Formats: sequence, structure tokens, C-alpha cells
Amino acid sequence: MKKSSTTMIAHGAMIAALYVALCMVFQPISYGEVQFRIAEALTILPFFTPAAIPGLFVGCIISNLLGGGVLIDVVFGSIATLIGAIGTRMLRNANPFLAPVPPILANALIIPFVLRYGYGVPFAIPFMMLTVGIGEILGCGVLGMILLFALKKIGAKRILAQG
Repeated sequence: MKKSSTTMIAHGAMIAALYVALCMVFQPISYGEVQFRIAEALTILPFFTPAAIPGLFVGCIISNLLGGGVLIDVVFGSIATLIGAIGTRMLRNANPFLAPVPPILANALIIPFVLRYGYGVPFAIPFMMLTVGIGEILGCGVLGMILLFALKKIGAKRILAQG
């Protein structure tokens, strides 16, 4: 059964709102040079629904704006999330353990440059790739996989596919 565009927009909006809410509730650890965004667990949602792609992208834009992000962060941080979401969607028929890999890689490769050139963080790019990567592994890899398997257990793929 195909979803209506209204349902897709509603799902995407809910995902965006949840991403923003998680960033705001956990604001002290969601922003900065060393960050652990609990909201990044949601980056596995494209595994279940394409509505998560624009939802995560818009949620990241809003979160970065509300968090006081500079323009380069709002743009490229959100693009990193978009790339990761598209990658996760592309892997939806692969091994579920691969679902968090695209957002981990996209953020670990892009965000260190945002930190250096947007915020002037003096650390070496490879070091920031490591620190951002660790935060992404915890957010996307650990929390995201817990969420993925919890959603699989309750049949979220079937529920979301019905709209």
C-alpha cells in the first residue's frame, strides 16, 4: 500500500520535531566541539520510512539554528545529516547493522571541517574526525541500533509502510 503525501509530510514533521526536541532537552551535550547528540539515534529511521529523510534534514536545520549554529554549520551540518539519511535508506534491504554507518561516516568526515572553519576550533582535523566519529558511534551506532531493533520488534516497518 502506498502512503499518501499528507501522511509522509506528517511523519517527516513528527521526526523533525522529535529531533529538535531531543537536541533542545539535551542541549548541553548536543552542541560544541565534543558532542553527543541523542537525536542522532533517529538517523536509523530512514531504514523504516523515506519520510525520515526530509524529517531529519529539517530537524537538523532547525536544531542548528536554535542551538546558535553559524551558517556553515546550519548548511553543512544539515547536509551531513541528509547524506547519512539517504545512505541509510539505500541500505534498508541490507544487514540492519549497516544502517548507522552512513550517518556516522558523513558526520565524521564533514563536521570536523565545520568545527575548524565555522567555529575556529584549533584541533587537528583527523583528531576531530575521531572525536566526532566516537560521538556518532554512540548516538547512531549504539542508541540508533537499540531503537532500530526495538522498532523492528514492534513491527514499525509494517506500521509505517501502511501510513
